[in-house]
Amino acid sequence: MSTPHNEANLGDIAKTVIMPGDPLRAKYIAETFLDEYKLVNSVRGMYAFTGKYKGKEITVMASGMGMPSMGIYSYELYKFYEVENIIRIGSCGSYKPELKLFDIILSENVYSESNFALTLNNEDCHMVSSDKYLDNIIINTAKENNINLYVGNTVCTDCFDVYMTDVNKFLNRIPKELNPISAEMEAFALFYVAKVLNKKAACLMSVVDSKYITDVATPEERQTGLNNMIKLSLDSILKL
Repeated sequence: MSTPHNEANLGDIAKTVIMPGDPLRAKYIAETFLDEYKLVNSVRGMYAFTGKYKGKEITVMASGMGMPSMGIYSYELYKFYEVENIIRIGSCGSYKPELKLFDIILSENVYSESNFALTLNNEDCHMVSSDKYLDNIIINTAKENNINLYVGNTVCTDCFDVYMTDVNKFLNRIPKELNPISAEMEAFALFYVAKVLNKKAACLMSVVDSKYITDVATPEERQTGLNNMIKLSLDSILKL
């Protein structure tokens, strides 16, 4: 069995998938953290590796950038490969001054101006939530490992927020009660697809830029400097 975007056979992909955006980050995670891993997809360079972490089978697969790409890969994993849980691990921009580079965020609710839900499912939906069961496991695992975890609401954008001509005008359109702590580009599609298909999804992010600080993480730091977040996601999966 395969899809137009995934050459893996049914059974090649674990029930739980970690999804970074970057294919090279997926490769890094497999090589650094997994035992007995094998490449199960390389179509369009969107690498997927299945291996074992402390004896538990896990797949790590890239999602690419943006909601359309995440929407394709998460839908196919849930619908055609019998995946039950997806944890997105990615990067984000911070909207709070107390957040520093590589602080870890868990998204509870995500808002988007996108018409992703309308196009996929004829629903005028712009806010969707993560799975609370997965969130609670991640929160408890962070506490057990003394990892500082920020939990809050986020926004999901159709373009890189750093390139917006006026990010403040964008933020003024966001519902006031949301009070977002960060922005990224994939979580809304993941959460909404999970909702439609009755699956579980969560989103962990590391801060790589901020409107309050001038430092920006380099591509190398984005790929290799996120180990606390990666390990948190892997250790959480052991409890599923």
